[in-house]
Amino acid sequence: MTYFGSPAKLFARRQIIESGEAIVRTSRALHIFGVAALALAVVDGGSVHARRAPPPSLSAAAVDHAACSDATWVKMPRAAMFKAEVLLDRLHISPGIVDGKAGENAGKAIVAFQRSRGLAVSGKLDQATWDKLCESTSAPVLIAYSITDDDVRGPFVPKIPRDFEGMARLHGLGYRSAAQLLAEKFHTSEELIKLLNPGKTLDGAGTVITAPNVADGRPDGQVFRIEVDKPAKVIRALGRSDELVAFYPASVGSREKPAPSGTYGVRRVVENPTYHYDPRFQFKGVRTQRKLTIAPGPNNPVGLVWIDLTKASYGIHGTPRPEEIGKTQSHGCIRLTNWDALDLAKRVRKGAPVAFLDETQAVSSQ
Repeated sequence: MTYFGSPAKLFARRQIIESGEAIVRTSRALHIFGVAALALAVVDGGSVHARRAPPPSLSAAAVDHAACSDATWVKMPRAAMFKAEVLLDRLHISPGIVDGKAGENAGKAIVAFQRSRGLAVSGKLDQATWDKLCESTSAPVLIAYSITDDDVRGPFVPKIPRDFEGMARLHGLGYRSAAQLLAEKFHTSEELIKLLNPGKTLDGAGTVITAPNVADGRPDGQVFRIEVDKPAKVIRALGRSDELVAFYPASVGSREKPAPSGTYGVRRVVENPTYHYDPRFQFKGVRTQRKLTIAPGPNNPVGLVWIDLTKASYGIHGTPRPEEIGKTQSHGCIRLTNWDALDLAKRVRKGAPVAFLDETQAVSSQ
């Protein structure tokens, strides 16, 4: 468990290009990297927008009104996207964070669903996709959940250093708060939990909150082979007959530390791993010249689980920052949300092949 991904959070800044075709968005470096990443966004119709409009607000009432019987996906786009993400998650096609935002990871999940159901592949929540998703289950999208003693017991670690040396001084890297724990439990963000529960405190046992109905939704299914699609930044977990068992968005390598090519195997699975850093790896932004040991916990650099591969020092693992999956790079390993990494870990067995697909292989496998 020696590699981990360095997250970077993207913030929009105004940059007008004379062609009126693109917006350059700079990123503010987080965690151990002090470098900026650039992302280009194409703008429709030649018009230039200084900043993207914030997504529509979301409430439990809006989600409840996102009915399958009409064109809700047009009239209530965020509520419909939220419902679609919950349904995709329950079908083991992960959109990453369930938050109702039509982001890149949600689009990847929709593409995977469309391919699995023989629909026209658009990556959009169109009427045919909406109808097919609605056919998948009659279970409610939201549930009432009573916060338990275990949810609020802790110990919590409100302030977690971003640098390895600071982390190594802590005795554990538990959740920052009950809100973070609940967000991970329901595959969402702290922001979304608070949106669904205005005025409620999240640190009291017995408090009843509204949450996405994903906790026990994913079906069983053993994984016999794993494909890491490097260009698409996704993992496909396949069954005995190469059928799709599960699908996850991922952060996969970087220019400095690319993910490997070829096929390897699963060596072992370690839950709640201790993280070891060796200065020989020369991670960009890490200045220490001594070995470090970082205690286990959900905010450990590799999250709640490490799936060790037969390629030395490489693995599939979780992350303390699920919102950055697919948007940031890693040090060669494959990073998933904690809940997706745990889901894959319980499905896979020692010796299962893990194929890293480059551009040509990825296209042929779809």
